[in-house]
Amino acid sequence: MTATDDLLLPAEDRLAQDLNDDTQRKYEKDRKVGEGTYAVVHLGHVRATGLPVAIKKIKVSAMQDGISMDAIREVKFLQELRHENVIRLLDVFSSKNQNLNLVLEFLDGDLEFIIRDKDITFNGADIKSWMAMSLRGLWWCHKNFVLHRDIKPNNLLLSTNGQLKLADFGLARSFSDPYRAMTSNVITRWYRPPELLFGAKYYSSAVDIFSLALVFVELIIRLPYLAGDSDVHQLQLIARWLGTPTEQNWPGVTSLPEYVIPNKDDIQPERDLYYYQRTFPTISPAGMEVLYGMLRLDPRKRVSAKEALEGEWFREDPPPTRPESEVQLKNQESN
Repeated sequence: MTATDDLLLPAEDRLAQDLNDDTQRKYEKDRKVGEGTYAVVHLGHVRATGLPVAIKKIKVSAMQDGISMDAIREVKFLQELRHENVIRLLDVFSSKNQNLNLVLEFLDGDLEFIIRDKDITFNGADIKSWMAMSLRGLWWCHKNFVLHRDIKPNNLLLSTNGQLKLADFGLARSFSDPYRAMTSNVITRWYRPPELLFGAKYYSSAVDIFSLALVFVELIIRLPYLAGDSDVHQLQLIARWLGTPTEQNWPGVTSLPEYVIPNKDDIQPERDLYYYQRTFPTISPAGMEVLYGMLRLDPRKRVSAKEALEGEWFREDPPPTRPESEVQLKNQESN
């Protein structure tokens, strides 16, 4: 916008534009650190202090009239969800072509990096700590009627002091109205619960719990547990490792819009607690009780984030590693 154009704006719009420009000038974009279909993320800094920040530019499609509702929802949720385990939104400004820029606290690591880097070692107490922080963040979202809908290791970020924070609320949605239909085409496939693969339009916070349970397993085995290459393959893996969804273990499942039996010739019972204890013996039985409660096929039987946090696992020895200790471990292993 030129100075002449600015003078033609109504007084209220000029004030808003001046405030937006002042906000934009507070920050300097540095290198690009990530790009997806709908957003580009740059590392940046505060001009006055040099404090690092992340600047997420949400792309505005030429087919859209202004800013998308998804972008507006993301800003709204981040403004409302102030919690130590949710990434903090610092500022918002628009740039040319109506692109919306979200200025977020800078977090320099994520669980995907930690899982993949075999030079980094961690133990059950570390996993317990990361799970506790993830569950606290989800508990706060669900308490405020917000579904994250994209829980996965690279959306669980770590701050410089070791605090884990939920990030990327681009697919988040309010679920305060239980009668409002929602899309089932959300959550990255490897972490997508069976009700969404079956096309459910009405669902609950249990979808986030299932996703986090698969992150839990991934932290244990350091590999994705259900890495399907298509939706059909994903359902086959769920049936093989968790059990075949049927009317016996999930009353009403056959009425979901896209229900199919993924393995007609090999119907498997739903895995029980003892199966998980045998399969993942490095985590205590109390830890497997938490996992089992989070991985139930029927979403109505899954534990809530609050119920998971009340599990004995989080109170038994060894206690969860303190975040500061995890940072020191990560730094030592990286050097």
